[in-house]
Amino acid sequence: MMKLSQTGMGTTKLNNIDEMYPGQSILLQTGQLVQYGAGLFGYNTVPLLVRRQIEKIIVETLNNYGCIEVLLPTLQPDTIWKNSGRYEHYVNDGTMLITESNKGTFCLAPTGEEAMLEFAREKLKSYKNLPVTYYQIGEKFRNEIRTRGYLLRGKAFPMLDAYSFDTNVEGMEKSYQNVRKAFLEIFKEIGLDVIPIVADNGAMGGKKSEEFMLISEQGEDKILYNEKTGIGLNTEILEREDYKTYLKEEYGIEDISDFKEIRTMELGHIFQLGTRYSEMMNGKYINQEGKEELYYMGCYGIGVSRTLAALYEQCVIKDEKYGPCGFALPYRIAPYKLQIIPKVEDESKMKMAEEIIRKLEFMGIQVILDDRENISIGSKIKDARILGTPYVLVLGDKQQGENLEIENLKTGEKIQTTIKEISKVFLEKSLRRDTI
Repeated sequence: MMKLSQTGMGTTKLNNIDEMYPGQSILLQTGQLVQYGAGLFGYNTVPLLVRRQIEKIIVETLNNYGCIEVLLPTLQPDTIWKNSGRYEHYVNDGTMLITESNKGTFCLAPTGEEAMLEFAREKLKSYKNLPVTYYQIGEKFRNEIRTRGYLLRGKAFPMLDAYSFDTNVEGMEKSYQNVRKAFLEIFKEIGLDVIPIVADNGAMGGKKSEEFMLISEQGEDKILYNEKTGIGLNTEILEREDYKTYLKEEYGIEDISDFKEIRTMELGHIFQLGTRYSEMMNGKYINQEGKEELYYMGCYGIGVSRTLAALYEQCVIKDEKYGPCGFALPYRIAPYKLQIIPKVEDESKMKMAEEIIRKLEFMGIQVILDDRENISIGSKIKDARILGTPYVLVLGDKQQGENLEIENLKTGEKIQTTIKEISKVFLEKSLRRDTI
């Protein structure tokens, strides 16, 4: 149970909401996000728990697909970056944040290929250890000059990055398809309809890559998309001299005349790296003949904070008169399923609220209790929308006896139940995949 009186949350009047990013603007105005500087944010309880739920979905799905979770340091010695040849590039373009000390120069990792290769080289010494896909969820740091879009382009941000290690091209392609399928399942579970689109590997190098894009006017990317086939491609592909051959050989696309330009938001990216990083960092294993061979690698990433931001923007609800007024988080994602608003000065209503909370939390259903004093019930209902709680229960003068009326804040649907039956109502909703 979360008591709102302990969060320091007061009633907030929303003003001058950012038209481009209303969801994150609401989070900032209501103190659910705190901005420390350009691209640097702190999370209050509810968005933090939403973020953890996203991470939980990622972890459980990747585990189901046979991936192995690890955790690598984000503060790394400059030597591993110099070994890969990327140190000067990242430092010269200002992307990587570094710190110098009497113990040497250290880097705040903008990505994880170097550290993961160092990690894997000590574990994957034989063909018998392969294939394997390692992954982690950790903070990354990039000195973004443009921090437009709040969480969508932060300087410090949580990221899922995964890396596959195989003995040959065929194995790498199989691992790539395995993680690709897992990513589609992850975004579906979160409730975001992403499109995997053909992309250019760019600075990452390698053979093939795809971006996972969410169709959104808030996105900074433009893609070409075929509605009939569901296939999309990044317009950067067309800058390649060999783009026609590349599209045909790697993706089977021969004609793009039916593709239309739409705006999208990138939430994930996957790459077939081949042996590029293995060559740079001497990533080798011993094959069946006792000879050294290079790892064939894949790289896979999901921006956790970007996904969180995209979800909040998608869940914005609007008042007909005043515009954006809060959120309707998906039931399966919302950390708290019900917000109880009792008449605080009525001792019997408070005892009733406590009884309901005991019943629900015994069944694993988390609840918010709005126990704040000197705030009207109408204002408290508005705050339930601010927090994105799917359902609200008011225990005021109209509530009589054991009878309860629960409201779905997204649809306005009213559910009639009793104190005795309320656990059953929410248990059924938790078991259904289509609950909103």
